[in-house]
Amino acid sequence: MEDNAFEKLVEIMSRLRGPDGCPWDKEQTHDSLKPYLLEEAYEVLEAVDRRDFDGLREELGDMLLQSVFHAQLASEAGLFNIQDVLKTLNEKLVRRHPHVFGEAVITGSDEQVRHWEKIKKSEGKKSALDGVPVTAPSLLRAHRTQQKAAAVGFDWPEASPVWDKIREELDELKEAVSAGKQDAVEEELGDLLFAVVNLSRFLHVHPEDALRRSVDKFRRRFRAVEAEMESAGRDMRKTPLAELDAVWDRIKREEHHLTKDDPCV
Repeated sequence: MEDNAFEKLVEIMSRLRGPDGCPWDKEQTHDSLKPYLLEEAYEVLEAVDRRDFDGLREELGDMLLQSVFHAQLASEAGLFNIQDVLKTLNEKLVRRHPHVFGEAVITGSDEQVRHWEKIKKSEGKKSALDGVPVTAPSLLRAHRTQQKAAAVGFDWPEASPVWDKIREELDELKEAVSAGKQDAVEEELGDLLFAVVNLSRFLHVHPEDALRRSVDKFRRRFRAVEAEMESAGRDMRKTPLAELDAVWDRIKREEHHLTKDDPCV
């Protein structure tokens, strides 16, 4: 690896924004770049899910570029530069890991999380829930909110009450639907989803990952149904649902037969 590869990246970014640089890069702002940051993050997740490590290498570079791009914009505005970003990150990592860089003794990851929250509190954080972006996807925001609450002891000791809470929220949703109260339906559905996210923590499954894989699985099987209908010269919209379900079930059985050891199918 080039010893100065990172410095080269910073230099390239500066030139792209310079007088003789790229017109598109020169037009960008912190706000205009926001969609690209999200896009790159999700492409990293996709590469991880597919265990595409060549792709992961490239996508991590694209995500790193977004950090360098934002730092370049800030530098041009006289706010801070990429060196300030790195200095702040290094200091925070050392400060928040006193068991590695200091004399503190921490024996496990759960204790580390609790200790981390104490350190953040000493840094001026007013609530244990601070630091969860309001713009984060709702499943991720719910998961992180519950994690942070659990880190200060606001949590059930085991999963049994969570199952009970899910049943309770499901009953309340059914009651709201029966009563025809749409506002209550939305509220109770949200409570049910929040309870399911809570269960995911106890099952050590990230809800974003689980739902993303389920969506991918549905899309894959639905496209297979589409292809089969097209091959047979059939119009899906005019095909009875029972027939479509039969094709779906067969595709599902075939997938399980071919990839029965793959938990993602």
